Amino acid sequence: MSRKQQLLKRHRRNKRVALLIGVLLLMTVGVLVAWWLPLLLALLGWMAHEAWFADHLFYSPKDDYLYNFAKDAEVSGVSLAGDSLRVDAPLVLAGDETLILAITLSSTWLGRFLDPAVELTGADVADCQAFERGVDGVRYLNLSGLGASLADGTLRLRGRFCRLKGSPRLWVFRQPDARQQKVMVIAPHADDAELAAFGLYSQAQDAWIVTLTAGEIEAEHYQQMGMDKTEAARIKGRLRAWDSIAVPRWGGVPEAQCVQLGYFCLQLPAMQAAPDQPIASREADLSDTRLFRRFNSVQLPGDADGAPTWNNLLADLRALLLLARPQVLVMPHPAIDPHPDHICAQAAVLEALQGLEWQPQVMLGYANHLHDNDRWPMGNAYSGVSLPPVFDSTLELTPYSLQLSVSQQRDKAMALGMMHDLQPPMPLKRKLRRCLQRLLAGRHWPAEGENEFYRKAVRRHELFWRKNS
Repeated sequence: MSRKQQLLKRHRRNKRVALLIGVLLLMTVGVLVAWWLPLLLALLGWMAHEAWFADHLFYSPKDDYLYNFAKDAEVSGVSLAGDSLRVDAPLVLAGDETLILAITLSSTWLGRFLDPAVELTGADVADCQAFERGVDGVRYLNLSGLGASLADGTLRLRGRFCRLKGSPRLWVFRQPDARQQKVMVIAPHADDAELAAFGLYSQAQDAWIVTLTAGEIEAEHYQQMGMDKTEAARIKGRLRAWDSIAVPRWGGVPEAQCVQLGYFCLQLPAMQAAPDQPIASREADLSDTRLFRRFNSVQLPGDADGAPTWNNLLADLRALLLLARPQVLVMPHPAIDPHPDHICAQAAVLEALQGLEWQPQVMLGYANHLHDNDRWPMGNAYSGVSLPPVFDSTLELTPYSLQLSVSQQRDKAMALGMMHDLQPPMPLKRKLRRCLQRLLAGRHWPAEGENEFYRKAVRRHELFWRKNS
């Protein structure tokens, strides 16, 4: 069982215990006071839960985030005078640096019911980065894109439903621009490349998109159209295979450089455990990947027999790496993103690179899912991306933040809108929850689409973790 599954299991157990205690208390109130009062209290309790306590947050908002950045990247002499962020020594910036500011935030009483945020205002740009309700600890703001205002002393920081405390710490990471190099994005599923890196690959000098699985499972939306489970899984896989080839064209990637490998969703761990053994789809009644490879323009080793094996996956990846010869490899970061297919995707790429004659210069890791916080990045679409919760100071992490203009963010939103897996409507329970959160908690969702990823992924920044190979 993964850490994320363990956290969910504990969370659900605690909710069941709390529910049982609540029911007993309501029954007591009904006996001692009035029969109708428990019904009213139950309704109010449910509304409060949906508005303020439905987030999956598997840590205390009072916990400090623990990042251990390189000492030579830290800038000395940083202070907060009122709401003005000051740097003692002149700060020379080119404009594309990754700027990270650590600051202690303390929620006000309203910040337990409305999302606390830090408003960042410069000479010609503004941002707002939100955090956990009830926050009371060290958090990391992403100042990338605000360098000019920081350097000339006009950058202002103001807490909304929170106070800024203590001495801030600033890091400046100067890195080569990945957009000026040949990039290959490894996507475990169709839409992972768009969620994490549409802004990067759509601006890259040369880009390849390699999607490992068809993402065919959990096809209930198609079963509602009258299909049986197998047929629904197959058509979902075919649609997502098409998405993985077609949608990157919106970002300017040539069709010949979009590749779908057609392995089966959530089966990569089983493939890795038995490298020679074919691992069939859980729901599509398939043990041949070629149904989902029909749109590819390149021939790969796995096309010979279509066997869904780990060894075939490695052979496909080696062939693509030698064909594309990317300078920058973009793939999930296994220490931050807990999805089992995402962890195995990175493991497969690293294994494929062993002994290969071509090696990338840089690896960029991304996280589309988190262990500890299902809402990150918090806040609204089109706002900045603060650093995610990390509580292991031994992790070696170097942030690389890419800035996206409003028009680039809109293009990214349209790319997500083309992805079939993000199109089905929300269930009624989630619609009711959003309505209550909008009315009682002041939350907002973008008009571009109902899926939560429109809020999470359409942002001023794309955040990666850089490692030289």
